[in-house]
Amino acid sequence: MYLLIPAAGMGKRMGSNQNKLLLKLQEKPLLAWTLKSANESKSIKWIGIMGQPYDFPVFEKIIAEVNPSKPVQLIKGGDTRQESVYNGLQALPEEAEKVLIHDGARCLATPQLFDRCAESLLHCQGLIAAIPVKDTIKVVNSDLMITDTPPRENLWAAQTPQGFDVKLLKECHAKGLNLGWEVTDDAALLEKCGFSVKIVTGEETNLKVTTPLDLTIAEFILQQK
Repeated sequence: MYLLIPAAGMGKRMGSNQNKLLLKLQEKPLLAWTLKSANESKSIKWIGIMGQPYDFPVFEKIIAEVNPSKPVQLIKGGDTRQESVYNGLQALPEEAEKVLIHDGARCLATPQLFDRCAESLLHCQGLIAAIPVKDTIKVVNSDLMITDTPPRENLWAAQTPQGFDVKLLKECHAKGLNLGWEVTDDAALLEKCGFSVKIVTGEETNLKVTTPLDLTIAEFILQQK
């Protein structure tokens, strides 16, 4: 299984002037935790990291410290996650038929989650890790007035890894580029193209580190482990 890790963003909501994946969690950069878990997966055999070239020297240092047993390739990212994944897809080895895509900021995903997604991807064209929503969700308009309360049993919170047939995802990305679609995850591209996407049960601890509070929660989770 091939893995792409988008890691080209800045930590604006973290209040950081650097790539948030370089922030430390128990004295290790977030990216190191993500890479360590991916390397421990039994299914993944190749890893691509999409980043900005000015971050490559520190990325290379992180890779050297993790010392993964699998090849890791640095790939120039884009201005958005969508552009970075597009670039990553073009850089995949020619023999790649299936790919997992995992946000570098979800640094607590376990090797077992990677393996479950990889196994499920052998039997479908697209999937995402997700967990059931616990809160009641309200749909609001621009005036912050509630317009709908969708049934909670039909709502799941999307996570990563997300996995896809490489050829199909490339086609959906190309169509999205031509039509100017802007999406926040790759599953949305398949949905807009009319393809079905499966849910694989994710992990409650697989949070995306976006704010300083998330970093504190991640520290607590690691302490419990």
